Amino acid sequence: MKIAMIGAGAIGGVVAACLHKAGEDVVLIGRQAQVDSINLEGLRINGVRGRETVKVRALTCLDQPYDLVIFAVKTQDIEEAYVSNSEFLESGLVLTTQNGVQADNILSSHFDRDRQLSSIVMFGATYTNTGEITFNFEGDWIIGRPLMPLDPTTHAIAAVLGRAFKMVLSSDIMGQKYLKLFVNFNNCIPALIGKSMQETFADMDLCRLSIMLLNEGLEIITRSGINLVSLPDFPKERIYGLVKMPLDQAASIINKTLTSLSKEPLYGSILQSIMRRVPSEIDFINGEVVQIAHHLKLSAPLNTQIVDMVHEVERTAKFFSPQEVKELCHVKPTGGML
Repeated sequence: MKIAMIGAGAIGGVVAACLHKAGEDVVLIGRQAQVDSINLEGLRINGVRGRETVKVRALTCLDQPYDLVIFAVKTQDIEEAYVSNSEFLESGLVLTTQNGVQADNILSSHFDRDRQLSSIVMFGATYTNTGEITFNFEGDWIIGRPLMPLDPTTHAIAAVLGRAFKMVLSSDIMGQKYLKLFVNFNNCIPALIGKSMQETFADMDLCRLSIMLLNEGLEIITRSGINLVSLPDFPKERIYGLVKMPLDQAASIINKTLTSLSKEPLYGSILQSIMRRVPSEIDFINGEVVQIAHHLKLSAPLNTQIVDMVHEVERTAKFFSPQEVKELCHVKPTGGML
């Protein structure tokens, strides 16, 4: 099977490198600087599977039709990625990997539904420098059909990707994507202060803000009638349980969980984009809840505030201080640092 990975960032780079090592025929599509670096020096991967340099082939755009094209760009870049590579996208299967829930809707205007596959990435990686990626932690790669039932083709693709990752088949990938939306809800807070997940959530007040955001978002999703579906190692009851327990108790769980995800500094996907001076996916994570609230004629003031603040950081390249975040988001400080 010929596989193309569009997007040479954290997830795209890790997937391409691991598939190449597993013996798959894979090409990595990236920007010119990325391609030049990877072709010259290889793709340097450090983290949970050790440190090594992988000589994967890299191009700036597709050069031929591929059996499977995996989109690993951010949601806001999917349309541009499609247009840039459309000449060789008239056949074969396409697979999305994006956070949020809109990637498959965007591609559905270009592909018949039987060519579309969707996935949820539960492993973590950080794009550090051009051609350098930290593979922070292992996790499932969940795959399914966004617009039709599971079929033998989905099983076949899972078997191929399973040579490098732990694959899980999903019969309700969209319900699980909505749950994953809340797993990613915390990414906005490190993006506001420019710190790693570990540094950010050592501050108990910011852990409390995380629960406040989650509480508001979950209420909007519940009122919309959207059904959350449990992930293999993350039952939906965990989310509901967090918002039902006392705020300080829930914040303590966030603290313990997010400060121990990785030995290496872990930068959320939104902050990684800001550090590279490119637009982030905030509109497709916290912003997704804001849009749903708008359609329902409801309000989501805290998530709206967060989305606006992230856009301000993108625009000005200036981070907020933790104290500014707490004041603007009306978090009553406890002064807790663990």
